[in-house]
Amino acid sequence: MNELKNRGISDILIAVVDGLKGFPEAINAVFPLTVIQTCIVHLIRHSLEFVSWKDRKLVVPALKAIYRAKNAEAGLKALAEFETSFWGQRYPAIAQNWQRNWEHVVPFFAYPESVRRIIYTTNAIEALNAKLRRAVRARGHFPNDDAAMKLLYLVLNHAADEWKRPPREWFEAKTQFAVVFGERFVCQ
Repeated sequence: MNELKNRGISDILIAVVDGLKGFPEAINAVFPLTVIQTCIVHLIRHSLEFVSWKDRKLVVPALKAIYRAKNAEAGLKALAEFETSFWGQRYPAIAQNWQRNWEHVVPFFAYPESVRRIIYTTNAIEALNAKLRRAVRARGHFPNDDAAMKLLYLVLNHAADEWKRPPREWFEAKTQFAVVFGERFVCQ
């Protein structure tokens, strides 16, 4: 985080994190006004680690009621209902996991559904990492470091073409961020 600040980043509005211990604290140590949001997809994946394979497709809709709630109070109510439900009783570690992370789930509910689709996951980063891994794995061995760097450059260059279009929800997200963050939100 200090390196990012040294490179010229003066503020981070929202940071979506994947559950790495200490990362939210590290972000807030350097950028104290940053809103930390837990990646909902990672939270669901972690929750499903407690569930047997045969039950996973049945537990996911029960979890969906929590993160698709209209606001934080409704989400907390859905979490309490999940905890007392058949699946919550069968897999109590899931509700405990959500309760432990609830502080970083709540910021998610401050936005309408269209904006939530932008900030609920770190999958874009994971997709880029998957492209890089796939390219390296397909190539196999490299004669030197420069060859590997050139391949990664080409993959990143190709991936950057996809980034030129903002998400469909970006216009509404900009409006919401301007309201929530005020003068801190600088859009170019």
